[in-house]
Amino acid sequence: MKIKNSRLDAIRLILSTQEIGSQEELLAELAKEGFKLTQATLSRDLHQLRVVKTVGLQGRYRYVLTRPHQHRHEDADNSVRPVTQPQDANGYLSIKFSGNIAVIHTKPSYASTLAYHIDNYDFPEIIGTIAGDDTVMLIIAEEATKGAVLRALRSIIPNI
Repeated sequence: MKIKNSRLDAIRLILSTQEIGSQEELLAELAKEGFKLTQATLSRDLHQLRVVKTVGLQGRYRYVLTRPHQHRHEDADNSVRPVTQPQDANGYLSIKFSGNIAVIHTKPSYASTLAYHIDNYDFPEIIGTIAGDDTVMLIIAEEATKGAVLRALRSIIPNI
């Protein structure tokens, strides 16, 4: 079990400090650290760590660690970077409201990353998100106003 815990710690460290876009890249980095494992073992480890693949700020796919109940801005190791600079890096195009639903349109491939950041920030005004390729649907808390939602989102989407 010691070896597995060491391996999981190594995966956390690698994903927190590097942009890793494939399991092959991660296996190569782990090999540099002295860990020899199969792709199947790595897949199980990634599942256990709740690692997800998302689009990074440069538009390249990357693995990121998820941390339930931890806000993005509290991450000490910056494994999840804010969706801010440069302007338009978040792919945001528009937002429309209808009742307690809002729809954010993004450039292609940006929606899942944006939804990931919105969910991680845990805004009380937003119950949850559903993301496609270029669309994020927000379910808004019943007591939240359109203005409150926009103010909350402005902290991660400055150009909203």
